Amino acid sequence: MMIKRLSILALAAALSACTSTPVRNPLAQWVPSPNHNARSPVIIVLHHTEQDSVQQSLHTLRTANSGGRVSSHYLVGRDGDLYQLVADSERAWHAGGGSWGAITDLNSASIGIEIDNNGDSPFTQPQIATLIKLLDDLCTRLYIPRSQIIGHADLAPTRKADPSRYFPWQQLAEAGFGIWPRASDGPAPDGFDRWMALGALGYPLADRAAAARAFHRRFRGSDTLPGELDEEDARILHSLLLQVK
Repeated sequence: MMIKRLSILALAAALSACTSTPVRNPLAQWVPSPNHNARSPVIIVLHHTEQDSVQQSLHTLRTANSGGRVSSHYLVGRDGDLYQLVADSERAWHAGGGSWGAITDLNSASIGIEIDNNGDSPFTQPQIATLIKLLDDLCTRLYIPRSQIIGHADLAPTRKADPSRYFPWQQLAEAGFGIWPRASDGPAPDGFDRWMALGALGYPLADRAAAARAFHRRFRGSDTLPGELDEEDARILHSLLLQVK
């Protein structure tokens, strides 16, 4: 029995050693340097699942949807339960094509968080409380700037609408995550370029109307405003840019 136990422990140790061995290029001589660390995410992307239950979403995030295999790092249930599906250091498949500012491969640069919601109803307070606690952990532990919290629609406005207009971005900002316009900043100055400001914030402008709709969904809680930027949008953008400089 003792010999069997020692054999199992030896096998476990060997497997552990194998999994921790770095991948080496056979074309080069391995001369390791201690001056490195794990590749780290710099932004967090929020989604809604657009499904009917956390069990359905757990299945999808471990298999595929209509577009192929998908995953996320975390899933927040309606009751506030938290699930992790991919390690923080690994690249989950949640963002797809799109960009935010200079970041063009969001999967490689981000943590993806799915929130159990069908897209047509308000988010629950237990899941928002869990989300805020998770964001605090991630931003503290991974050194992600607390302003760098965006929605899937922000980076892919022509394809995505999540999280929906029901998502409480202002509540998140009041807890210290993401950004929200301040009334104290007043109106935008004369000559303020609304489209340049939208691009400076991070929105891709290849389709300006789609970018404006994504902006309206997040900062004005509307899916019906036209794909243009008005004076209220200028005020909001002016305030937001003051906070990210």
